[in-house]
Amino acid sequence: MDRPRVVPARRHGRDRLYVRLPDGRNIAWYDREAARVNLLDAEHEDDVLAALAPYLTGAVAVGPPPVPTPADLARLSLHPDDDLAPNRPGEALLVDIDRAPGPARRLRPDPRRAELDAQRTVGDALDAMGGAGGHALHSLPLPGGHRVHHLLIGPGGLYALHVRSAHRQRVTVAEPQVRIGRRPPEPVLHRVRADADRAAHALTAEVRPVLVLAGARRVTVAAAPRGVRILTDADVPELARGGGVLKPADVEALYAAARDRRTWARL
Repeated sequence: MDRPRVVPARRHGRDRLYVRLPDGRNIAWYDREAARVNLLDAEHEDDVLAALAPYLTGAVAVGPPPVPTPADLARLSLHPDDDLAPNRPGEALLVDIDRAPGPARRLRPDPRRAELDAQRTVGDALDAMGGAGGHALHSLPLPGGHRVHHLLIGPGGLYALHVRSAHRQRVTVAEPQVRIGRRPPEPVLHRVRADADRAAHALTAEVRPVLVLAGARRVTVAAAPRGVRILTDADVPELARGGGVLKPADVEALYAAARDRRTWARL
C-alpha cells in the first residue's frame, strides 16, 4: 500500500494535520493544541503514527475521535449557506472592494483598505487565541447592512469588537465621540454599544462592547466611556485572560448559535 500523506488544514479555529490515503480518504488527524491523534480507522494506526512522526512533539494521546456534543451535532447539521464560521476578518469590506475597486489611480489611498487591514490584524489576534477555549467569528451580518466586526466567545464571556484603523495616529475618546488623528470626531461609541446590544438580543446572553483602535500611537480617554472597553490591537489578547463566566458547554452552545446566519436574521 502506498504511504499516507500528511495534509495541514485549519478547522473551527484549530490547526490540524490530516493523514490521508492515496485515494483521498482521511484516516486520522492530529490536533496539536489538544496533543491528540484521532484515528478514524484503527487498522491504520501504525501507518498514521509513522506518517506523523516528524510532527509529533512530546507525549500525545491516540484513539478514536471524541463523541460529538449536542453543539457539535448542531454545527454538523448547519447548511453551508447559513454557516458564518468561514467568514474572513473584514469579509464585508473584501466583497465591497471586489465589487467596486475604485479608480486605478487615486490621489489618496482607499480608506476601505486601511479598515480592512485593521480588521484583519484584530481577526488574526483573535484566531490565535483559540487554544484558550474560545471561538472567534468575523463580519457577522445584522439587518440593515451593519456588521459586528468580530465576536469572541470564551470562558471569560462574550465580546463584540468594533475596529477602527488608527495607524500611527493619536486618538482622543470623549463620550460618545472618538477623534482619530485630524479626522472630525464621530459618535463611534453609540455604534459600539448598539452592536453589542443587538448581539446580546440575538444570543440572549450578555455581550460586552469593545472598541479596538488598531495601530494607534497614543490613546487619550478624556471622558470614560460607559460600559465600553477601549483597546489597541496589541491589547486584544487580554480578552482571553478572564475566566469563570461561561462553562465549556455554554461556550460551545453559544458558538453554535452565533455561527448560524438565521440567529442574526431574526433581529
